[in-house]
Amino acid sequence: MDRPKQLVVDHGSKRLDCFVAEHSPEFSRSFIQKLIAEGWITVNAQPAKPALRLKTGDRVVIATPPPEPSPLAPEHIPLDIIYEDADLIVINKPSGMTTHPAPGNRAGTLVNALLGLLPELTAGSAPERPGIVHRLDKDTSGLIVVAKHRRALEDLSGQFKSRRVEKTYLALVKGHPEPEAGLIDAPIGRNPVHHQRMAVVSSGRPAQTAYRVRRRLGGYTLLTLKPATGRTHQIRVHLAGIGHPVVGDAVYGIRSELVARQFLHAYKLTFRLPSTGTEATFTAPLPTDLGSALETLVCGGSRIEYNR
Repeated sequence: MDRPKQLVVDHGSKRLDCFVAEHSPEFSRSFIQKLIAEGWITVNAQPAKPALRLKTGDRVVIATPPPEPSPLAPEHIPLDIIYEDADLIVINKPSGMTTHPAPGNRAGTLVNALLGLLPELTAGSAPERPGIVHRLDKDTSGLIVVAKHRRALEDLSGQFKSRRVEKTYLALVKGHPEPEAGLIDAPIGRNPVHHQRMAVVSSGRPAQTAYRVRRRLGGYTLLTLKPATGRTHQIRVHLAGIGHPVVGDAVYGIRSELVARQFLHAYKLTFRLPSTGTEATFTAPLPTDLGSALETLVCGGSRIEYNR
């Protein structure tokens, strides 16, 4: 069990559950409710209710129970490791690999591979997602950072929540977006008809994606994209919403003869290293299938410079 976190309230009136969520962004709301209900979170050394209004000077202690044995099976799957230190590991995830297990998909995920490499990986508040602070869609390739222990998990989760992590993607889309640089600002929520999909809906959560044209290639455009928020399928939904779906995206667009999956790659990731606070930037080259798709569109086979 990790050492309990001890906090002193410097400004009263906030609910206990909201206060804990603010200071422990790696915890889900449901996990916080569970910790409070089971007495792992106390106020002035006493159990409390989630709705308790805190007062200035109150002492809040956030403890967690010992981790339960992981129900996940470690698997020895080769990983493309971009960077590793005592706190974290940065992986270049291949297309076709799910980030974490889900019903009907319990094996072959990035988490299974990580447990084969790092058996001690912390489970945090989500036993099914040890060390995971963000995710990539199954068919999206590119960079993902994983925390090795709770302190790193808290630090990285806080950076993502406060939008201090910069994620940069490359996408090939149908058509020619105008203007050449802009911000797609449109709320995203569940598709009211197809509930397994997301859509731009007025009742959705705020979502913003900045884009810039990198190169126009016949009837296609290569874009650089920087999502400011992290909604499910955000980039794919936003691009489809402006009439320029990602090439090969069978869910929000149509299949393509150019590439067998969606042309979306997380090629750059910038954040601060938890131990030193130093800003670090990592990049991952386009995988072969996406690079080949670009080459078929370029007259004379000229090289496309994207890693900048």
